Amino acid sequence: MDISFRLVDVFSARPFGGNQLAVFTDADGLDDSTMQQLAREFNFSETTFVLPPQQWSHTCQLRIFTPHQELPFAGHPTIGTAAVLANSRPPTDHPQRYILEEGVGPVTVEVDGNHSRLVMSWPVPETTATPPTAASLANALSLHTTAVIDWWCAGVGLGFNFVRVATPEVVDDASLNRSAWEEGIADGWSPHLFVFAGELAARANLYARCFAPAVGVDEDAATGSACVALVASAVERSAPDFGNLHFEIDQGVAMGRPSRIEADARMEHGRLAEISVGGATTILGGGVITLDPSCLPRPPPPIPRTSSTSTDN
Repeated sequence: MDISFRLVDVFSARPFGGNQLAVFTDADGLDDSTMQQLAREFNFSETTFVLPPQQWSHTCQLRIFTPHQELPFAGHPTIGTAAVLANSRPPTDHPQRYILEEGVGPVTVEVDGNHSRLVMSWPVPETTATPPTAASLANALSLHTTAVIDWWCAGVGLGFNFVRVATPEVVDDASLNRSAWEEGIADGWSPHLFVFAGELAARANLYARCFAPAVGVDEDAATGSACVALVASAVERSAPDFGNLHFEIDQGVAMGRPSRIEADARMEHGRLAEISVGGATTILGGGVITLDPSCLPRPPPPIPRTSSTSTDN
């Protein structure tokens, strides 16, 4: 069985930047185990699989796998997959709109040239009443406790521990202390760490890194789902002061894969109405993987036919 895939760099306008993604454009017929094995084979932070939609008005069903597990939602795989779908069609003079079925529900993506933007209407950020302590977060990031200026938990489909520090240099000083992470963070509300520098203002430029060892990604080059949660939680914390928000987030620099993520929150009548996250996408190329039939799930055996006889009395 031949399975086609595309290789994409998301949140980068040039090759070899941003976050890597493999997109299997026709995954119908693959079972969960095979998808997981393919994601582990590529070993990117995420790999996506495009399946027929469950509702005819949607573009497709999208399944997202890290090397270790499936995710209900992630930003750069959603944006990158939509860019691949748009690239397979003739170019147009207007943005193309796609609705992808994910674990959090339908997610809309608009693609305009090499720029893609996912849109979530009326998102409800989740949080926890018992976040980790500043000391446990600092230890997990190999930082001194005094380096942590602010911290909180938030998630839209996927939860994160947000840790704000003073400068980009402090962000670059962070490194994952796995033993401290396992002891103080791994079993909490969220095991994911997003450390950043910058003021949360109406328009902000932030510098960030993200560590997600729980899903097999020690450090992520660009984390769209974290930026969704960050801008949503910023609204919850400061909406009366700011109104609409626009963040530009640089991530992946310390990894040698610089990424630029744009995150916006739109308010209506004092409430969060819409969040969008977007950026450039570069499609590198693609190829074909040939799987031996023994690697694929076997179809269920046919149900035996039973004959019935009747006797006329």
